[in-house]
Amino acid sequence: MNTFKKIIFLSLFALLYVGCSSDSDVETPVVEPEVVEAYEAFNVSYGADDHQVFDIYLPENRTTSTKMVILIHGGSWVLGDKSDMDLIKTLLLASHPDVGIINMNYTLADAENPPIPMQTDDISAVVEYISSEKSTLIMSDNIGFIGLSAGAHLSLLWSYAYDTNNQVDMVCSIVGPVNFTDTAYNGHPAYQPLYQLFGSPSIEFLESVSPYHRATATSPPTLLFYGGMDPLVPTSQGEDMDEKLTTLGVTHEFHFYPEEGHGWEGANLLDTSSKISTYIERYMGSE
Repeated sequence: MNTFKKIIFLSLFALLYVGCSSDSDVETPVVEPEVVEAYEAFNVSYGADDHQVFDIYLPENRTTSTKMVILIHGGSWVLGDKSDMDLIKTLLLASHPDVGIINMNYTLADAENPPIPMQTDDISAVVEYISSEKSTLIMSDNIGFIGLSAGAHLSLLWSYAYDTNNQVDMVCSIVGPVNFTDTAYNGHPAYQPLYQLFGSPSIEFLESVSPYHRATATSPPTLLFYGGMDPLVPTSQGEDMDEKLTTLGVTHEFHFYPEEGHGWEGANLLDTSSKISTYIERYMGSE
């Protein structure tokens, strides 16, 4: 793509002939190693909508085994921006310099434009970009997701229902809704706006957009974080997802902070960051 600078390869071949004996000994050629520079680009367009842009961070000396983590922001599907994930992005750049990062925006939903399939299509477009450009990027097209709130829902849903090429190595949900047929949502203050956003859909449709109902025994390793005082996401969402993945035999971890709400700071944030870092090391290391 014309947004990318050419990656510089420095190679030097030297063949030295030493001595004048009849054997004409030849030294092994000296080859300088290839140098792959780090690369950053901002607001790379992947569609016509103003929100269809992403930032990309590629590490120095990456190889075709280097994997990409995609960050997906929250905002109830109608708000938010990739800048909301800057803290996570900064932590990843510092602690995982051998992993690529895409921090993406997606088309925001409204009364005329429901989030699904619009936003999952946006994720598909970004994943397709990685796959089609992996030779230029010098990257693997294996990916992981870290999503927050609505972005966590989208991360789980895409990983469970749309990953037709088995590219997802791990997915992390931070306070993500997972089951829109959960009876705990009845009378919940967050439910009616959500229901209307999806266009007053049928139970069948709600199941189709719920990671809880789309998970299978082949779903990728999953990392879940929830707070017991969350005013937007009932505690049953995380607990039921944990039970479902256990029943399916899916590799996963469920972490619950009883006194936290829809996000947290301090020691629990450090704990969350540490657990995410360990998960990335385990599942996103170069092959």
